[in-house]
Order: sequence, then C-alpha cells, then structure tokens
Amino acid sequence: MQEIASRQISHLLIDWSRGDELALEQLMPLVYEELRQMARGYMRGQSPGHTLQTTELIHEAFLKISKGGGRNWENRAHFFGVAARAMRQILVDYARSKSRQKRGGWQERVTLAEGVVTTNNNSKELLALDDALQKLEQIDERRSRVVELKFFGGLTVEEAAEVLKISPETVNRDWQFARTWLLRELAGAV
Repeated sequence: MQEIASRQISHLLIDWSRGDELALEQLMPLVYEELRQMARGYMRGQSPGHTLQTTELIHEAFLKISKGGGRNWENRAHFFGVAARAMRQILVDYARSKSRQKRGGWQERVTLAEGVVTTNNNSKELLALDDALQKLEQIDERRSRVVELKFFGGLTVEEAAEVLKISPETVNRDWQFARTWLLRELAGAV
C-alpha cells in the first residue's frame, strides 16, 4: 500500500514539474500528513514559548518549495529531502531573528538523535548546529546532506540513498562520520 502511495506521489511530482497545477492539488493531501510529522519533529524540540506553530512551518516550507518553480522532482524522497531543507532554513531564519533580539552568551548542549532535534533552548542550539553543518558542507557536501536528510528530514537510510544516488552502506558510513564530526564540532563550541 505504501509503495503504491509512494509511486503515486512520485508521478504527481513529475506532473507538477511539467506545470500541471492539478497535480499539485492532488499531491497536497497525500504529502500533508508526512510534512506534519516532519514539522512536529522539528517543533518538538523548540522551547514552549515558540511562536511558530507546526501548521505555519508546513505552510511556510510548502510556499518556499513552490516558489522554487521549475524544479525537476525525481521522486517522493527527493521532495521530502527538499522539504526538510526548507523547514531547517525557516527555523534557522526564525532563530536568527530571535537571536538578534536577545544578544548574549548561549552555548548549550545539542543531542543528535535520528529524526529529532532535542534541545533545551532550541533557537540557539539550532543556530550552532546550522553553523556546524555549514562548516561540514564546506568540507564534505554529501555528508552534510546525509545529516540534513536523516536528522532534519527523518528519511530512512534507503530513502537518503535514493535521494543522493549512493548506496545505503555509504549513507551509513557518511552518517557515522558526520555525526562524530558534528558532535566534536559542537563540543568545541561550548
């Protein structure tokens, strides 16, 4: 059943890439719940007073994706990988805006658990994680994407491998390296 839905999503994404707006209308109900779960994962680690709501994050991410226009969607995993990046960027922009309002020391502990960002003061930690990911991206872009897809996007090893067009074994090796590198980088930031 899930394989059929995945193929249907992939076909609708391709049709949308070709300019079929009806495909976009049909796509939204199929991907909305997964986007909601992804956004909940992001929002779960945010502080209780966070003013950005899950639904707003989903809609902002979808607007960001839609504005990309002319994107050549490959499949469902590609779409959710792009959605993960969009949500990350939205939350980082939000955190930067909050950080500008509250200057001061803020280094805290970040836990890298697959698919969930867990922190005490997420805005500051998210910024530290984003800075570390940007450094990793300069060193090794693919490993940075693996983190983004697994950690932020909640994609499985197989889905990340499909998006990146590499083997699942390579995804696992990249994940282990990147996770260790990021933990060491974040520990040095404290």
